[in-house]
Amino acid sequence: MNVTLDGCCDHRAGIADEDLHRHAAANIARADALLFGRVTYGMMEAAWRLPLSPAMPAWTLPFAKTIDAAKKYVVSSTLKSVDWNAELLQGDLATAVRELKQQPGNGLFVGGLQLAQALTELGLIDEYEILVHPRVVGHGPALFAGLSKPLDLKLVGHVELPSGVMALRYEPARTV
Repeated sequence: MNVTLDGCCDHRAGIADEDLHRHAAANIARADALLFGRVTYGMMEAAWRLPLSPAMPAWTLPFAKTIDAAKKYVVSSTLKSVDWNAELLQGDLATAVRELKQQPGNGLFVGGLQLAQALTELGLIDEYEILVHPRVVGHGPALFAGLSKPLDLKLVGHVELPSGVMALRYEPARTV
């Protein structure tokens, strides 16, 4: 999840440079599949489905190739079909995601504010990566706004990108 210093999670508010895209591509390449909500899936497909728009910088191509090739699951009760190497994940969210998590492999990469919040509420996220951008924008949706209870996290890793973006990795804190 990308977030500005003032908590904005609007995808247009961050610093979308080559290093950020390289970092994201490496994360996506490690996942067995991507799990998107309907809105995020539509936005990502419009931006990253190959072939790219000629207006896109050449350095975006490795990210585009990685996300284009990735297996995708789309959570939606309104879509009737998807493509772009994707399949619909319908029915009970908790049951469907638990079934995916039980499959062997490296795990899922989740994208989208509402979906991440829903999975957090269900206790189904094992690790969070929050990319904090050194920018204040003064508007936009906030990460985990409206969460029903506090979520304590333990920092398990961090990387500083050349732009000053901090990629902070957390796991839910385990209570004894």
